[in-house]
Amino acid sequence: MRSLRRSPSAISRRLVTATAALVVLASGAAACAGPDDKNDAGGDGKPQKGGTLTILNRDPQKNFDPARLYTSGGGNVPSLVFRTLTTRNREDGAEGAKVVPDLAESLGKPSKNATVWTYQLKQGLKFEDGSPITSADIKYGIERSFAAELSGGAPFLRDWLIGGDTYEGPYKDKKGLKSVETPDDRTIVFHLNKPVGDFDYVATQTSFAPVPKAKDKGTKYEEHPVSSGPYKVVENTNGGERLRLERNPHWSAKTDAERKAYPDTIDVRSGLNSSVINQRLSAGQGADAAAVTTDTNLGPAELAKVTGDKKLAAQVGTGHFGYTNYLAFNPKKKPFDDPKVRQAIAYAVDRSSVVNAAGGSSLAEPATTFLPNQKAFGHQKFDHFPAGASGNPEKAKELLKEAGHEDGLTITLTHSNAKNFETSPEIATALQDALKKAGITVKLQGLEDNDYEDKVHDAKDEPGLFLAHWGADWPSGGPFLAPIFDGRQIVKDGYNFNSSFLDDKAVNKEIDEINELTDHAAAAKRWGALDKKIGEKAVNVPLFHPVYKRLYGKDVKNVVISDWTGVLDVSQVAVK
Repeated sequence: MRSLRRSPSAISRRLVTATAALVVLASGAAACAGPDDKNDAGGDGKPQKGGTLTILNRDPQKNFDPARLYTSGGGNVPSLVFRTLTTRNREDGAEGAKVVPDLAESLGKPSKNATVWTYQLKQGLKFEDGSPITSADIKYGIERSFAAELSGGAPFLRDWLIGGDTYEGPYKDKKGLKSVETPDDRTIVFHLNKPVGDFDYVATQTSFAPVPKAKDKGTKYEEHPVSSGPYKVVENTNGGERLRLERNPHWSAKTDAERKAYPDTIDVRSGLNSSVINQRLSAGQGADAAAVTTDTNLGPAELAKVTGDKKLAAQVGTGHFGYTNYLAFNPKKKPFDDPKVRQAIAYAVDRSSVVNAAGGSSLAEPATTFLPNQKAFGHQKFDHFPAGASGNPEKAKELLKEAGHEDGLTITLTHSNAKNFETSPEIATALQDALKKAGITVKLQGLEDNDYEDKVHDAKDEPGLFLAHWGADWPSGGPFLAPIFDGRQIVKDGYNFNSSFLDDKAVNKEIDEINELTDHAAAAKRWGALDKKIGEKAVNVPLFHPVYKRLYGKDVKNVVISDWTGVLDVSQVAVK
């Protein structure tokens, strides 16, 4: 999933978007697969090696270069080729929200204030050509991600490594990044300009994949990147539209406890229509019987059809990605500068109608908190403006009267015209109808998707009220709350995600203090408490958390859906 819809997953400067079928790639919560799927393969009930796994997708696997990929937990298809210092735990549900070692022997060893992180590599690691993987290869892979011609990856290291803000990559600066040290072939040390207690999560990004300097071909490296994972690229055509992977003979399961690598071949075919993908998975003819999708969900109509078929219903994987759809206010614009008006709107919202507009309770869950309802994020249950299932228009009218709007109010709601079931006309209309009961007349302003994205993230042109969404790069409260509520992340001349322009010293201070914590459980509790504190300010109205439903072929076995990605993990699948 966190190939979220269009999937740039993101913290500073990135937004997780979505497609009409709600595509996903990052974190997730309570996830489950079809009945008796796990370990159901082969005659003896155990997953077996062999066969070809086909992946049917809408979006081509563009920029198949670890420096240019923006992934969470190493990604789905990318993590078959690129190993990283750490990775997500490849388990169902909540266990899958944990970060575990990958190329590293253990999780990183932080300094007291979490500004220095040290990793030791496992012994016996090899590239696809049999050459050893060293710490210098990881350092070089990271440095490549700073090159302008290889942009597109996660921005964290540029922001957090000492000297990262001015470094231009190894093609221009042969000296390299001094803040990444490799004292020997198996040790790598990172020096940060601020405490980052979540650095182990950051080290799952593909920019941490090793790249042998001698094999680097710059922008052409993506045509045949050197594999450190269980599969190597043997074909990459039409900009990632067709990607064929075969076994890497020098990968060893002894050094990789996470990837099962059951199939002999992975055949990725993209550029397909969403309805065609679900049609082919439903029919399960030929190679499609052993096929999955990593970016296409079932829509409301398709889900209704599948649910009525017992066999197909057993081929649906269900997952929750750490993602929140919400109503955003711009308090710089009237009448949203008045907290009572914002509170009135929060009370007036009918979440039942919003959920129905998002595809129904099978595809959306009502939200009253900004943090997703998963333990890994630190979720605390609260509802500061209880509207019940269908809104509380009387309480909303009472607050409007106190705000001087006893005769009602007329406002404009900006939304996207994209049929994505989250920022689209269906959601906007549901809100329009609910607010009308409270005496609030809502005029709808629909924009084409690109115009919508540009407008709502432009600090100078941001609407007073609009539909928004956010997803986390990893299952923690930090990448969820900081980009949206940290006043120091307000961007005046670029893409801004702090739409409420909240710049509260106490909130900023708490974010800094939590970021120093390397105890994820302790940090989670404080993220949850901070979410509750911010929620009192009514700077937005959480609407719903999406639920992801995806079909897989009838011969696909060993289905694992973690709370990190919320979707089927291709590294665990068996097809024989």
